[in-house]
Amino acid sequence: MPLSPAVDFRAIYDAFHSPTTPIDCGLMCAPHNPHGIPFCCDICSAVPVAYQSEWQYLRKNTDLWHVWRGDECAGEDNNRKQLMAQTPPHLRLLACKGSTECQRDFRAVSCRQFPFFPYLTSDYRLIGMTYDWEFTAKCWVISNLAAVTADYRREFFNTFDHIFSTWLEDMDSYIELSVETREHYAAKHRRIPLLHRNSGAYLISPLSERMVRVSVNAFKPFHPYANSHSQDTAQSTHNARVENIRLSGYD
Repeated sequence: MPLSPAVDFRAIYDAFHSPTTPIDCGLMCAPHNPHGIPFCCDICSAVPVAYQSEWQYLRKNTDLWHVWRGDECAGEDNNRKQLMAQTPPHLRLLACKGSTECQRDFRAVSCRQFPFFPYLTSDYRLIGMTYDWEFTAKCWVISNLAAVTADYRREFFNTFDHIFSTWLEDMDSYIELSVETREHYAAKHRRIPLLHRNSGAYLISPLSERMVRVSVNAFKPFHPYANSHSQDTAQSTHNARVENIRLSGYD
């Protein structure tokens, strides 16, 4: 069912256009993908979604997208019914022509926000952005959060402030995802990494939601990108981790 009232997606796209990092992060992750393309553009790694009314806008203005069929990833089985069942009704699973034919002006909001999603507290405040933990071994950006630009962060929050003020259904979806995030990190006995909307970086207890401000370099780089940091960054990261270890527990 389409969300209501209408949202001007051309205006959203024009206001959420800054690259995530100063460099083309796809060039950093593609060499690690057996398919030789950025993971976020690989339908075998990630199936994009669009808001139902966003899909209506896209289908009228570009030939970049089609409704995901479930057979786009050659040689791999997709549990189409399961993925569709997990997709909220206000979203539509899509597939595009691929990275070599990308029309950047018509990237969906889900493309622009990747690998991040809005994090909301248990009292429903949008305080920051965190990453999809399922992509820690794939996405270069997740291992290089210090590279995320201030312009991108500002546009991310402005976009979701606008969407949430218009569509409570979408805010509800991210409230549920934030609950799942706290449960995931609690089970791992780890804190939630957060890029705060105040421009700071924090580690959040998944139990008490207590926040500890840290250097953005405190966040753990993941294989295969753990060795891609400069020596200075590695030392800064080490120092920040030592400081974090001194904190009592993760609650």
